Amino acid sequence: MCRWLAYLGSPVEIADILVRPNHSLIDQSLHARELFLPNDPLAAQFAHHAFPTNGDGFGMAWAGRAGTLGQYRQLGTAWDSQNLKHLAQQLESGCFLAHVRAAPGGTIAEQNCHPFVDHGWMFQHNGSIPNFREIKRELTFDVDPQLYPGILGNSDTELCFYLALTYGLEHDPVTALSPMVARVERARNEQQIQAPFRATVCASDGKHLVVLRWVSPQGSNELAPSLYHAAGSTILHGIEGEKLSLPTDAQLVVSEPLSLHWSRHTWVEIPPGTISVFEQGRPPHIEPVNLGL
Repeated sequence: MCRWLAYLGSPVEIADILVRPNHSLIDQSLHARELFLPNDPLAAQFAHHAFPTNGDGFGMAWAGRAGTLGQYRQLGTAWDSQNLKHLAQQLESGCFLAHVRAAPGGTIAEQNCHPFVDHGWMFQHNGSIPNFREIKRELTFDVDPQLYPGILGNSDTELCFYLALTYGLEHDPVTALSPMVARVERARNEQQIQAPFRATVCASDGKHLVVLRWVSPQGSNELAPSLYHAAGSTILHGIEGEKLSLPTDAQLVVSEPLSLHWSRHTWVEIPPGTISVFEQGRPPHIEPVNLGL
C-alpha cells in the first residue's frame, strides 16, 4: 500500500505540490494519516491497522519537452532524499505523477517503484492484488507478447499497467481499465480468493488524468483505498505557515489531502467503483467501472 498524487493544469514548479505543503507527499512517506491495511499482520501493531510509513522507494513522472515523458525513480525513503527535493525545485510541468511506496512482503527494487512509464503513458497504483503469486502466471499470459519485454520488475502494479496497455490504454483508457479490473476479479473468483482487490490507479498521457478507485464488491465491509480530488485555485498550507495557491485550472488527485487541516468543500472524495477522467477546462467525467462479467 502506498500514497500518490497527480496534477494537471498550468505548469507549476513540482516542489510547490510535492514538497512544500505541510502534509505533502514527502510528509506522507513518513506520516500517512489514511493508509489502512486491514487484516495485514504487518499492520496489526498499529492502531486501527493504520500503516503510516511508505519507505520502500519513490518516484515521479512528468510531461516534459516536446510531448515526452520524464521519469525519476529511486530506492530508499522520500523523506530524506535531497535529490528528490532538488529535482522537484528545478522542474516545471503541467502534468505530473508522484508516488511513495510501501511494499510489505514485496520485492524492494527500483524496477518496482512507481510511476511506470511506457508507450506514452504514466501509471501508478495504491493497493494490492491479493494472493498475487497464485494468479500472477495466468494474468501475465494475458499481456500482449509485443508488450511483455517492457516488464522489468515483478510487482502487481506493473502487471496491471501492461494489462491495461494490452486492452487499449493508448486508444481508450476508460475501456482499458475496466477489463483490467475485470480480469483480476475473474482470476480471484476462479481461484476462490476471499481477500478483496483494492486499488486506486492513475494513468496519464500528459494531457489527461484517468483515475480508478476500486474494491472487490464481495466484501461489503471492505473499504476502497482513500482518494480525493481538488479543483481550481486551491490554497495549500505550507510547512512554514505560508499559503500556496494553485492555478485556477488546476486538477489535483491525491491519496490524502496535502494539508494537515482540510475541508471537504475543497477536497472531494472520489466514489469507489468508478473511473474518472480529468482534463483542463472541464469538470471531471465519472462513470462506474464496467466489469462485464
